[in-house]
Amino acid sequence: MTVGTDSPAEARSAAPHAQEPPGRAPAPDDARDRAGADGFAGLLPDDLPDGLVVADETGRVVLFNAAASRITAVPGDKALGLPLDQALPLEDLKGSRWWALTDPYGGLATRRGQPERNLLLPGGREVLVSARYVREHPTGPVRRVVVSLRGTEARRRTERSHAELIATVAHELRSPLTSVKGFTATLLTKWERFNDEQKRLMLETVDADAGRIKRLIAELLDISRIDSGRLEVRRQPVDIAAAIGRHVQVHTTGGQSPDRFFVRIMPGLPALWADPDKIDQILGNLLENAVRHGDGTVTIEVAPARTCADGEEGTEVTVSDEGPGIPEESMSRVFTRFWRGSKRGGTGLGLYIVKGVVEAHGGTITVGRGPRGGAEFRFMLPVGTPAHLA
Repeated sequence: MTVGTDSPAEARSAAPHAQEPPGRAPAPDDARDRAGADGFAGLLPDDLPDGLVVADETGRVVLFNAAASRITAVPGDKALGLPLDQALPLEDLKGSRWWALTDPYGGLATRRGQPERNLLLPGGREVLVSARYVREHPTGPVRRVVVSLRGTEARRRTERSHAELIATVAHELRSPLTSVKGFTATLLTKWERFNDEQKRLMLETVDADAGRIKRLIAELLDISRIDSGRLEVRRQPVDIAAAIGRHVQVHTTGGQSPDRFFVRIMPGLPALWADPDKIDQILGNLLENAVRHGDGTVTIEVAPARTCADGEEGTEVTVSDEGPGIPEESMSRVFTRFWRGSKRGGTGLGLYIVKGVVEAHGGTITVGRGPRGGAEFRFMLPVGTPAHLA
């Protein structure tokens, strides 16, 4: 190792009135003048990203915005004036007519609407539908039925992401579990046939594969915490230079040449309060990525930095290699789930976790092309001094 020290809001205009032009909510001339006092004044139904359909007390459609037309493929001017069940001929997944089942204008007078659920349009197209029953009095007759429509594309993407995660986990677990099961079964049934050296080799393999399983489970837990915003950061003083030295030593002990790593620590580093385990996680992932997917010298630089516009002090760490680098068209996907820079193994979850951990510390991370053509990852962490010590 070489070390250097030199350089959807509620639209108030969505309540239709008979005297207003069909398909549009009332928009008084002075609505935009009141925008300062009321942030939603002047908002038109067609401005909404979701479909909005409103039926009056007779059950006929009086508002059908542009998003509703896009989602249902029904022109707004043709939907206006139609009974709600004709303008929106929805069915549940069993093929039953939705409006006949829910009967918004009849039934219990205490009902306030219908929660969002997956329904079908003619032709089998899926749409997410929720409804609100507007009454002048809590138990009075329904004066308006307000229906919200959303496409299912976002939900489908989430479902695909979850399916990919399950498939990835199953694939990554299968290999080490097969190894653990095979070696333990062999040792249990044929213990006397092996000498001590052979037994030790088998047990070391089992231990390594068990470690792989443990790391994968830890990654899954981290992803769950990142996605739910529950990733905890336990701050304490961190010696970033010493942490880098430990990780470089792990790689050199594992067979990498010490000359492959060049570490430059700039003077004047500010104090860093961070979670030591998570800093190790960041550095471990970035160095493993550089060693596995890059070539040539892996350079790690640490320097003081200004982390944001207000000039807060922080620490900047750059990890770069001399490999082929990351294609320009792939850089926007580097920190997404399952992105892999090559076919040299890995779950494709490491950089996604790195980004989540850096951001949990209030920092930022970027990727680009290094000075020698390889990949360059740069993350910046604020000082992070706890409030009671600031």
